[in-house]
Amino acid sequence: MIELKDVSKEYQGFKAVENVNLKVADGEFAFVAGRSGSGKTTLMSLIAGLTKPTIGDVSIDGIKIWSLSDRDLSSLRNNKIGFMFQGGYVIPTLNVIDNVILPTVFEKHVDFDVYQKSKQILERVGLSNREKLFPNQLSGGQRRRISIARALMNSPKIILADEPTAELDVETEAEIMEMLRDIHRGGGVTMLMVSHNYDLATYATRRFKMNAGRLIEEN
Repeated sequence: MIELKDVSKEYQGFKAVENVNLKVADGEFAFVAGRSGSGKTTLMSLIAGLTKPTIGDVSIDGIKIWSLSDRDLSSLRNNKIGFMFQGGYVIPTLNVIDNVILPTVFEKHVDFDVYQKSKQILERVGLSNREKLFPNQLSGGQRRRISIARALMNSPKIILADEPTAELDVETEAEIMEMLRDIHRGGGVTMLMVSHNYDLATYATRRFKMNAGRLIEEN
């Protein structure tokens, strides 16, 4: 499902990611731990097709993504990948339901009722009675639930989660991780998560550490 071959990303002589080889099979939950500056977010950006590698190949579902046109790459991202951005970013000027349906805005043809589906997803993540509220009216944990719901909106095969529990209290962190594990187990979704907190690796099926741009799998 996700494959990186000899991938490096360099910025003005600094190697943020160095010679990474990675295969994440369909249905796995891969977890990458590393301190700030270790290259985790750059790795996620490379996998998502948001950053082009200096060298190496990135493939999603057998497709070398940098062989695609800009339009086809955007379509692949929108249809196959659900994003949870660092800090659970949501758009403050949109209410909950409009934040959730945002990925459908970029598709010309949508074969489902976006509001009906968004309501079903919001119920799944425990926000069915919050759809008309704005992010500043919600707790940090509830805003993370919005980002989970948005990531599920286009029924992606892959979910990329960048520090989805950062700055949350221990109880809310556990709730979010249980939710992600349930989504992984219940929907056959391939999940890749990065975090500075290695304690969360217990939720995953495969575990990696990242240090100075290099990726090492843990037994």
